[in-house]
Amino acid sequence: MEFPWKKLRKRSIDGIDDLSLAIVQDSETNEILMVAFTNEEALNRTLNTGEMHYYSTTKRRIWRKGESSGNVQKVDEIYIDCDGDAVLFRVRQRGGACHNGYKSCFYRKFDMNKGDFIIVGRRVFNPERIYKNKNKKL
Repeated sequence: MEFPWKKLRKRSIDGIDDLSLAIVQDSETNEILMVAFTNEEALNRTLNTGEMHYYSTTKRRIWRKGESSGNVQKVDEIYIDCDGDAVLFRVRQRGGACHNGYKSCFYRKFDMNKGDFIIVGRRVFNPERIYKNKNKKL
């Protein structure tokens, strides 16, 4: 099965053409887990495997979520927004979605009284153990 890629509006990000915004939501809790980019090949890999694939603007390649950590995302549903410029993936997340060890990449909340961010999420894995030989900024 192939995704109807031509129906989406694409954009250029960091000098990379033909990308679409991917919003990822937990199917059970409705929590937003992460935001990333996808392209036609990544979307088709996602459809064919049932696991999330993205286009990394940092790595400049397609990557399967969980390829290093084992924290894969199984796709339940796919939606597009009214403008066709964002794709919403509802997934079942194994472990954490965030490379900093949290379930969601949105683990910091802006406290309007303090004028700063506070951590509201909880860590679900130790990123130093999983990415010990990777040069990831935590």
